Amino acid sequence: MTTVPYEELRVPVAGGGLAALRWPAHEAGAPVVVALHGITANALSWGRVARALAGRVTLIAPDLRGRAASSGLPGPYGIAAHADDAAALAEALCPARGRVVLAGHSMGAFVAALAAVRHPERFGPLLLVDGGVGFPAPTHLSPDALLTAVIGPAMDRLSMTFPDRAAYRSFWQAHPAFAGAWSAEVDAYVQRDLTGREPALRSTCRLQAVRADGTGLFAEQVLSAVRNLPMAATLLWAERGLMNEPQGLYDESRLEAAALPGATVETVRVPDVNHYTVLTGDRGAEAIAHHLLKASRPSRAEAGPSGD
Repeated sequence: MTTVPYEELRVPVAGGGLAALRWPAHEAGAPVVVALHGITANALSWGRVARALAGRVTLIAPDLRGRAASSGLPGPYGIAAHADDAAALAEALCPARGRVVLAGHSMGAFVAALAAVRHPERFGPLLLVDGGVGFPAPTHLSPDALLTAVIGPAMDRLSMTFPDRAAYRSFWQAHPAFAGAWSAEVDAYVQRDLTGREPALRSTCRLQAVRADGTGLFAEQVLSAVRNLPMAATLLWAERGLMNEPQGLYDESRLEAAALPGATVETVRVPDVNHYTVLTGDRGAEAIAHHLLKASRPSRAEAGPSGD
């Protein structure tokens, strides 16, 4: 199966142009969703979700600062910088839309929550996908050791080179999270991350950006954002973890301990998916699409009088 066609865009942000992909809706005036990727990912991680949405909304996903086609954007990096970039993206591409639906996966969910707090006039309902709710960090680990402990091979590859694209594909196909879950969208997503020339291809991710963002995930303004949201949010959490282990990042007890404001944040378990396939796999992408479409529907107040 081929990937869904998209447009390549670039919008002005502090320091240069932010690259973004747009999967346009079939109808003019359809809702717009801005979607943010994880810490070492890129915009094409949302490709399977775009297929599930089937042109019912316009989906816009940026390459966050320091990744893929936005790797040339300078610092400062950090969650707040990404949040402000997301607001600039929404302003540039959806100036007449008012508030748009905002989604984020993993680190992107933390960015989305902070963007909603910093720019409530730009964003409406939020969809947080296996991220956005933090936990205290171990104090004995260095930033690099902490990131490696959390994201494993995704961090290791930033210092690796690969002789060709097939070798990079094999690296990811060996990751436990993608066992039996490879697709055209996953392949396009991981190939977008490569830069350089054979036989020394490497990830586009700037290590200093990943370090700054990883450290920033534990800042108080970032951790508290999900408890200070000015609008409704849904957290979709994966049943399994980053390496497809039975324990996911979240479970009922961890979410209960997080003491989320129930009136603002609804939590929904997505079964039989891990941290990656909750976004890139069939079951996860369909669940995300369902909730994005639900969030895109205008409320009764926004829709105006019904006439009955």
